[in-house]
Amino acid sequence: MIYFDNSATTKPSQEVLDSFLTVSEAYYGNASSAHQFGLDADKLLRKSHQQAGQIMNVAPTEIIFTSGGTEGNNLAIKGVALAYQKRGKHIITTTIEHPSVLSACRALEELGFSVTYLPVNQSGVVEIESVKEALQDDTILVSIMHVNNELGSIQPIKEIGELLKNRPTTYFHVDDIQGFGKVSLDLKSSNVDLCSISGHKIHGLKGTGLLYVKEGIRLFPLFHGGGQQTDKRSGTENLAGIVSLVRAMRLITEQKMHHPDYLDHLNQQLRQQLQDIPEVVINTPDGQAPHILNFSIPAYKPEVVLHALEENHIFVSTKSACSSKRTDESAVLRAIQLPRERTTSALRVSFSFQNTDGEIELFVRVLKRIIKELSKVMG
Repeated sequence: MIYFDNSATTKPSQEVLDSFLTVSEAYYGNASSAHQFGLDADKLLRKSHQQAGQIMNVAPTEIIFTSGGTEGNNLAIKGVALAYQKRGKHIITTTIEHPSVLSACRALEELGFSVTYLPVNQSGVVEIESVKEALQDDTILVSIMHVNNELGSIQPIKEIGELLKNRPTTYFHVDDIQGFGKVSLDLKSSNVDLCSISGHKIHGLKGTGLLYVKEGIRLFPLFHGGGQQTDKRSGTENLAGIVSLVRAMRLITEQKMHHPDYLDHLNQQLRQQLQDIPEVVINTPDGQAPHILNFSIPAYKPEVVLHALEENHIFVSTKSACSSKRTDESAVLRAIQLPRERTTSALRVSFSFQNTDGEIELFVRVLKRIIKELSKVMG
């Protein structure tokens, strides 16, 4: 089997599974309990905050553990908007954000907030000048993803942070769910105020994630209850999930450190080989995120190609897993003004450190055969 759908989800690593099982068996106490089981759980929870903070180069108290990317994005956007609505009700984001960001913004519009949805250029990148022009006196939040999940375009986070750093009443949220562990981002030097990541994108478990919240920022919580995690995210902590998430963060950080060019190598190998197939048009500009390559085969429906690949035990996706069952057209590719024949025929390959050159060669060989067979049927 060849698994090339790592931007949708990744295979949990054995070390992560082992961590989850060990903690579930040995540290099942409630971290809020006063007895020894509770104290042991609380000690492990505090250690997880410290380790996550070290990995992200932030303070342990700035880490809020969540159930994943959707919760993290919602907590950041709605949490800031509702906490600071007396200061202003204007939000800036882009047209190519993940549905968990766009839907959160649309929900806030129903509550009286105004949202500016910035376009991107033909490389899928938002222009700094458009962010600058969109800023208003009552702008309380700018939410822009680091790496786009369909196209792989990298947004100029550091430059946007520089633009916003002298605006103390405007907070900067970054959805780094696709970027963490693959594309470096220093939160402090980039002046990022809030940042979401998700465990299952980095060989962790589904239902795990975290939100970085810069010290001093208030959030209106999504959950009200026992006041856990400094009252920003009430609910008994998923300790086994938290420990496994931190383990996944550490593992992928180490992999990137020891093999910094590996994903880019795979990307370039595939890009070069796809360029030799006349029917294929590559949509992802060169020089973007190393683990994502989006391309179209305009003459064929992507679902047909996807299922033909699946019959050969090769798994790719047509677009974001969160929108793949909806419209036939990719909203992200439409946003970069590609012709409809390409926006409706796109496939996405997304790598992990577990993929190999041999898998790419086999994938391309099978894809060529599928195109040849389909051309005979259609011919």
